[in-house]
Amino acid sequence: MKKLVALFTLAGLLTFGIYNAAVAQDTLTDDTTATEQMDTTEQVAMDEPAETTGTMMEDTSDEPKSFHQVLKEKFIEGSPGFMGIVLLTLILGLALAIERIIYLNLSTTNTQKLLNKVETSLENGGVEAAKEVCKNTRGPVAGIFYQGLDRYSEGLEVVEKSIISYGGVLMGRLEKGLSWVALFIALAPMLGFMGTVIGMIQAFDDIEAMGDISPTIVAGGIKVALLTTVFGLIVAIILQIFYNYLVSKIDSLVNDMEDSSITLVDILAKYTKK
Repeated sequence: MKKLVALFTLAGLLTFGIYNAAVAQDTLTDDTTATEQMDTTEQVAMDEPAETTGTMMEDTSDEPKSFHQVLKEKFIEGSPGFMGIVLLTLILGLALAIERIIYLNLSTTNTQKLLNKVETSLENGGVEAAKEVCKNTRGPVAGIFYQGLDRYSEGLEVVEKSIISYGGVLMGRLEKGLSWVALFIALAPMLGFMGTVIGMIQAFDDIEAMGDISPTIVAGGIKVALLTTVFGLIVAIILQIFYNYLVSKIDSLVNDMEDSSITLVDILAKYTKK
């Protein structure tokens, strides 16, 4: 898990670095393009009537922007340095969530099919054959079955205690990493609110420096402050969806473990009477 998280973290940092480089390059390109367009407009204004020039400028300004361009602009307006921390929170949270999803999906087994195999193996080959079936099956349910069958010679009471104890260990493994995802869910909006407070402080600093309340200065500072909050809330919403999916998946696995364990004890009780 540590290697996987480290890999996702490295990938996230590289992605963030590449994104910043792309933003800088795109900004430089936009500035160059804007300068060329201004030069072209001035040349056209000298050669053509003012009405034609105005029409061309209106057509250029009315061009719709793509979602990527709008997102990039808002990201830059919200201060790339501070917004990058929120983006890093999203990357780390998604890395942990994806790792847990993969682990939980690999841990899912067809419990009814496994119970049928174990019961058939008990009837035909005894406890050792049933243990071999559990050993060759992945997932926490098979692990619990193996622990119970391994203690069969000590009595059914010991089998039940062994199943309960080992079930608690497996539940801890299933829930591993969820606390970190919850931490990133809490951090994202908090970082956004912090950015809002910092943006408001900067706006008031600008007002104090200017010595006058300018609507442009106030509006710009408030916009930057609110953008960080928006991005923080978006990150928290995305991670919350993944977190709820993980919790529901774990609950489903735990229910299967409990139901199948009770059925296994019943199967062993019948086998003992024979």
